[in-house]
Amino acid sequence: MTDYYADNHERSEPTLGGQRDDSPAPQENNQARQRPQTPGVGIAHERRDERRYIRVARTFQVKMEDGTLFDGVDLSQGGFAIHSERPLRSGARIKASLLILAGGAELTIPVSAECRHCTATAQGRSHTAGFEITDISPGHLELLRRVIRASLSGREVDVEGLMAGEDPQTPRKRRNEAGMSAPQSAQRPPKPLGRYVALFMAFGVLALVAAATAYRNFMLIEPSFAAVTAPRIDIRAPGPGILQAHDLQAGDRVERDAKLTSVKNVDLESDLILAKAAQNYNSKLIENLQNNIDSGANQVSLANSAKPANGESVSFETVSPEIAQARIDQFETARDFQNSRITALEARQSQNEIYSPCNCLVAWALSSSDGTYINESEKIMTLIRTGENDIMVEALVHMDDIDNIDPNQKAYISLPHTSGPISARVRSVALDIERQPRAGFPNWVRQQQNVASVLLVPEKPLPADAVGTPVDVRFTEAPLIGTTAEWIWQGGRAVGQLFGGIFGLFTGDEQEAQTSGNLSQSG
Repeated sequence: MTDYYADNHERSEPTLGGQRDDSPAPQENNQARQRPQTPGVGIAHERRDERRYIRVARTFQVKMEDGTLFDGVDLSQGGFAIHSERPLRSGARIKASLLILAGGAELTIPVSAECRHCTATAQGRSHTAGFEITDISPGHLELLRRVIRASLSGREVDVEGLMAGEDPQTPRKRRNEAGMSAPQSAQRPPKPLGRYVALFMAFGVLALVAAATAYRNFMLIEPSFAAVTAPRIDIRAPGPGILQAHDLQAGDRVERDAKLTSVKNVDLESDLILAKAAQNYNSKLIENLQNNIDSGANQVSLANSAKPANGESVSFETVSPEIAQARIDQFETARDFQNSRITALEARQSQNEIYSPCNCLVAWALSSSDGTYINESEKIMTLIRTGENDIMVEALVHMDDIDNIDPNQKAYISLPHTSGPISARVRSVALDIERQPRAGFPNWVRQQQNVASVLLVPEKPLPADAVGTPVDVRFTEAPLIGTTAEWIWQGGRAVGQLFGGIFGLFTGDEQEAQTSGNLSQSG
């Protein structure tokens, strides 16, 4: 429906402010639309009887209800102006849609408007018609206001900017009508003191942890290296042979006198079999000679050797009974020797059966797969004692600090992933380790120069699986201050590990999450 066109094409409707002939030609208008908009450019003020708001010149189109498109000239919250090849009838009421580009999207704002004036350009080739918006929904009016505010601020309109919660023109606070009409209180209500108390408490705790950390690092004695150790027992092969199968692995517990494994010595077994055969041979010779002598024979058949040499057959000779009796004594001596040899071989063979010397924990075991051959004195297993007062902490202290450490002095042990220190007492201070070898301490660390070995007995028993774990040790000469500083530092570390574990759960860091789990279990 095109009843908004005027009947007379030459007709122009002047406004109260006079005829507007400053509208550019179509080509000039197109060039103006292509030029980038700058803040303040295209802003025009108008009289109250025309439009009630500031107009902005920007690129938009007006789509009539019948589908006709017109290029826009300027836009405000109260109306808009368009270019038309034909004059429009003053007072015509239309329903149209404002098509406004917003970045890569196009905004459509449906409005109802009334034509207020239609003015021909200086050349008379086109007309500029001004419309007043008579009906628009509140949501579309707010959208139109956002578009105009963005144009006034010099920003390019985009959908993200329109969705922002604050107008882009100015950051000042905008009060709604209800807020403007509400009476303001003469005095602002006081802020709650709880937030300030919590803030000061947080600063106080932070300062306390910092002071405890400084005291711990600079006032307490720190060793070069410390680890959890226990007495070590090395199980070695009694002789060469093949290691028999066993199911022991590191971490298994064994009871006292429990069978660990055995070594099969083929040469020892062969010697034992031959010794038993020689004993049986001599016993038979003695029995046969004694029977012949007892029968009263004048001549007795006698073997020329008590032991067959190199598996050769034994020759016999005929002797008198007196000589045969003397040879019986020789055969008995040879039989007694074989009995002793058998006893010795059986004793050696019994040593190939290896049993546990204590209630211990297996620290290392040689694999017995595929018939492992071992030599004499080769290590088969390593056991550690886990009885009462067996698991201790060994620390290497520099010689410059060893004068400040005395027996029975108090120290603090910090295991990884624990929430508190463990008190300990100095047992001994020596320049070398004890004669009893201890497991859990690297040999290369013991080779350090200018250090002394300090053994610590923890007041709380340490777990057996902690043997070999490096620990943090601090020696103190002032137990009260040292204990306070250690507990504060440990609490700060526990809180840090807890928050690190929570952060790891949210970020997917498995290591941080595992640390948090170990901390919660140890706490």
